[in-house]
Amino acid sequence: MGSSALDAQNGAQDFVDSLSEYGKLHRARRWEGTFADFLTTILPVCPSALARSSHEYIWDMLLWHGRSGNGNDINRGRELFKRELFGVDEPLARVVDYFKGAAAGSDVGRRLLLLLGPPSGGKSTLAILLKRGLEEYSRTEEGALYAIKGSPLRESPLNLIPVSLRAGFRDTYGIDVTGDISPWARDFLERECAGDYLRVPIERIFLSEAARSGIGTYAPHDPSTADIADLVGSVDLSKVSVIGDEGDPRAWSWSGAVYSASRGVLEMIEVLKVKREFLYLLLTMTQEKNVKVARFPLIHLDETILAHTNLAEFHKFLQEKENEALLDRMVIIKFPYALSYQDEARIYQKLVYGAPAFRNTHLDPHVLNLAAVFAILTRLVKPEREGLDIPKKLRIYAGEAVEGVSETEATRLRAESPDEGLTGVSPRFVINAISTAITRGDARSLTSMELLLALKDGIENDARIDAKQKKQWFDHLVTARKEFYNRWVKEDVHRALFASFEDEAQQLLEKYLDEVEASLDQRQVTDPMTGENRSPDERFLRSVEEKIKVSESGKQSFRQEVVRKAMVAFKAGEKFRLASHARMREAIEQYLFEERRDVLRLVTSTARPDEDARQKISVVQERLVKEYGYDEHSAKEALSYVTTLLSQE
Repeated sequence: MGSSALDAQNGAQDFVDSLSEYGKLHRARRWEGTFADFLTTILPVCPSALARSSHEYIWDMLLWHGRSGNGNDINRGRELFKRELFGVDEPLARVVDYFKGAAAGSDVGRRLLLLLGPPSGGKSTLAILLKRGLEEYSRTEEGALYAIKGSPLRESPLNLIPVSLRAGFRDTYGIDVTGDISPWARDFLERECAGDYLRVPIERIFLSEAARSGIGTYAPHDPSTADIADLVGSVDLSKVSVIGDEGDPRAWSWSGAVYSASRGVLEMIEVLKVKREFLYLLLTMTQEKNVKVARFPLIHLDETILAHTNLAEFHKFLQEKENEALLDRMVIIKFPYALSYQDEARIYQKLVYGAPAFRNTHLDPHVLNLAAVFAILTRLVKPEREGLDIPKKLRIYAGEAVEGVSETEATRLRAESPDEGLTGVSPRFVINAISTAITRGDARSLTSMELLLALKDGIENDARIDAKQKKQWFDHLVTARKEFYNRWVKEDVHRALFASFEDEAQQLLEKYLDEVEASLDQRQVTDPMTGENRSPDERFLRSVEEKIKVSESGKQSFRQEVVRKAMVAFKAGEKFRLASHARMREAIEQYLFEERRDVLRLVTSTARPDEDARQKISVVQERLVKEYGYDEHSAKEALSYVTTLLSQE
């Protein structure tokens, strides 16, 4: 058997093992019995878990999904979302914090959770992940839920406990009962069980959006024709003709979205587009845990309402004074676009490779990062600080070192522009451009320059964008190419050209460190070639430091920082390497690049290269493919592009 076939067989077995383990973890035990059975066999095992509110249940679900994670509860609670959502750690932390506070019984649990952000920002994805997480959790032993069998509200069996007996129930089981049975359950109790509580059938239930069990979704259609019955149901006239009484619970259609979401979560899409009476109903239900419909007393409902809307609808809502009371009963969490280009690139990677048709398309190593840089540039606000421009701000948000800027500057910049990320290019716009570029001509390889052309074409042909904004976005494309892509591709070609680059760079770093230590200690350096003592090579030090714009006045503090990090590595028993200091790595790489510029021009020149040059070009292309993520097409394009850049310098 060949190695590839053996690898495939091993991979298949690994998947089978994973599926088996998943089945064991999610093997749900179905259960049915009477209320008497429930009280004697099910409830005593874990009373508190069976008395959980919807907020408590969701919070436990989040912790269950984050059970293998590290850190505090907030970090563990974000694990479910971090699989699919990138660059929105702060909003996710606030969402998780909401559920933690609501589960603890604070007043935040009586507020509607509203996610506010631009289109394609991840709000719907968060809701989907939450719903799928609940479905999975309900099939575990930890997430077991029980309900009155047949109830359209899947109400808790504990609601059957008469009010006069609840104090004694608390003394026996140590839990409080706050809900009440629905009109349907009250009618069922009298009609089918002759008022005998202990005979009421109970069953284990599983949350499912498809089955409208504990998970509901409401998307508004035309507000002028929307009917409140979509939420709370209405009289079923076909049943009235049989039953004869419109006030009979059996004659009521319990198909409303709030009933399907009972015990779980109700997602309200574009919630601010609905009529005001809808909002009042939702907010009252959130605040009071009940809903009032015609012909029935208050109906107890325990569910979490997760709503989301866009900025345009929210600003329109703010302009109407009568909405102030409604706003006061919401927890509003801003959900902006990502502001780190690495996180944004991960979004594109997920979307591109999620499409089967594109999985065999090769993307050069900078396509997604370059697209992400362009997108982030459109979302950023020009910083107020002098000497700090938008490209530098973008690098700061990405965690990259910028001369003269401390590591804490990102926090101050975000505070300076709290609405940053709520406008600009959406991931969907970029993905459309990437998809167009790939499908055009059935491309099997996409280069960074082809991506830029696709983005330019997308901007030009988007009727939603006015002329002023188009010009700004074109400028951002130029900035992304000049400030980021040019540097990235030159570094790739340079490294591929010189096989010993890493060794050379490390040697250069060690030389820099020796010279710096001697300079700071004000001592002589022993020349390794002649054995003679000499003064530290200040000219060499400055030629390296100037590559990353370390000023004359700032050189001393920069050198002290480098030595300090080198000492930390030494004390830890590690070697101080380029990867230990991002700015030093950039400086050394730029220094080597400058030293080899003429050689690079010669080798990459396509004007009648001799056999030796042709051989070197072939080696460079091969190394770009093998070690730097290019394919043959993109490697040739990269070499050609770098040649053009060098000829212009």
